[in-house]
Amino acid sequence: MVVAAVILGAFLLLAVLSVPINTAIAAAALVGIVAAGFSDSLFIVPQQVLEGINSSALLAVPFFILAGSLLNKLGMTDRIFNFASSMVGHVRGGLAQVNILASLIFAGVSGAAVADCAGLGMVEVKAMRERGYSPDFAAAVTMASSIVGPIFPPSIPLVIYAFVSSTSVGRLFLAGILPAFLIVIGLMVFTWVLSIRQSFPTQPRASLSTIARTAVDGIIAAVAPVIILTALVTGYTTASEAGVIACVYTVLAGLLYRTITWRKIIEALTETTLLSSMILLMLGFSTIMGWVIAIEQVPQALAGAVLASIDSVWVFLAAYIVFFLVIGCVFDTLAAMIILMPILLPLIDQFGIDRIHFGIVTVFALMIGILTPPLGIALYIMMDITGLSFERLSWAVLPFLIPLTIVLVIIAYVPGFSLWLPDLIMGPG
Repeated sequence: MVVAAVILGAFLLLAVLSVPINTAIAAAALVGIVAAGFSDSLFIVPQQVLEGINSSALLAVPFFILAGSLLNKLGMTDRIFNFASSMVGHVRGGLAQVNILASLIFAGVSGAAVADCAGLGMVEVKAMRERGYSPDFAAAVTMASSIVGPIFPPSIPLVIYAFVSSTSVGRLFLAGILPAFLIVIGLMVFTWVLSIRQSFPTQPRASLSTIARTAVDGIIAAVAPVIILTALVTGYTTASEAGVIACVYTVLAGLLYRTITWRKIIEALTETTLLSSMILLMLGFSTIMGWVIAIEQVPQALAGAVLASIDSVWVFLAAYIVFFLVIGCVFDTLAAMIILMPILLPLIDQFGIDRIHFGIVTVFALMIGILTPPLGIALYIMMDITGLSFERLSWAVLPFLIPLTIVLVIIAYVPGFSLWLPDLIMGPG
C-alpha cells in the first residue's frame, strides 16, 4: 500500500503543478518502480508500454475520434441542431431543450463530451444568446448536456473501460442507452422547471414541412448509432471495424451534402492523430503503473481492508460514488479510469457487482467531473468559446449537478437501467 500511495501522491502532485498528464503518469510510474526496489529493472518500462497498447480493440479509439472530428469539420452540427430545434424548440425553454436533445443525437457519432462542447457548443450558445438567454445559462446547459456523449454509444471512454476491465464493448454500448436517455430526461425536466421560474423565451411550434425537411438532414446523424450497434451486437464487426463504419458513414454524409474537402479531411486526421497519440501514450505509461501495483499486491490489500470495514454493497456504492465524484474534479477522466480500475476491479468482484453496470456508473461519475473545478475540461473549452470567466461558468453549471447526481444515484442503485437491454439482446452476461 505504501508504493501505491507514493505513486498516486506523485501523480497528484505533478497534476496540481500542471505537468502534462502523460508526463505525470510516466514520472509517477518511474517513482513507483524505484520505491518498489526495481530500479535495476528499468528495461521493463518500454516492454510494458508496448504491451499496454498491443491490442486490436484499441483501434476503435482513433476511428471514433476521427468520426467525431469529421462530423465537426463537415458542418453536420448545424443540421443536428436544426433537427432538434424543429422537434422540441416550442417547449418551454425551447432552445435549452434543443441543446440537450442535440447532444444526444451528436453523441451517436462522436462518443466524446469534448467533441460535443467544441462542436455543438459554438452553434448552441450563439443561438441561445441571440434569442434572449443569458450567456451563463447557455454555456451551463451546453456543458451539462455534453456528458451524454460518453454514455450513449458509441463511446470512447467505454471502449477504454472495456479494454482495462476485459469486458464486451458491445454489451457496454447497449448498457449505456437507457442511462443516456435517463440523463436527457433529467436535464430536460430540470430545465423545464428553471424555465417556468425564470420565464425563459419560447419559439413557435415548427410546421410539419419544417420538421420533415430538417429530419432528412438530422436523421443521417441519428441513425449512425443504430448501424454501429447492430453491426457490433450481431457479431458482424468488432469494435474497431464499427469505428471504421462510423468514419465511412460520416465521409459519405459529407459527400452527400457536398461539404467535404481535402483540407477538412487533413485537419480531422491531424486532430485525430494528436488526440489518439495522447490516449495511447496514457494507456502505455499507466500499464507500468499497473504492473508495479500488481507486483506489490495492492488490489488484494485494498480489497481486504475495504471488506473488513464495509459489508454492505449499498454502503460501498455510496462511498464509491462520492469517491469518484471527487476524483473526477481533480483527475483527468481517462487517466483516473486507467490508473484506478486495475486496483478496484477485484474489489468490485468481491461485492458481486456486475462489471458492465460498474462501467456505466464509473464513466458517468467521472464525466460529471469535467463540469467541476479545478480541472473540469468543459469549463476551459467553454471559456474559449464564450469569453466568460472561469468563475462565472463554475457558478452557472453548479445547479445542473443536482439532476446529474440524482440520475447517477438511480443508475447506481438500479442495475436494471444498465443491464436490461444487453441481457435482453445478447443474453445474460
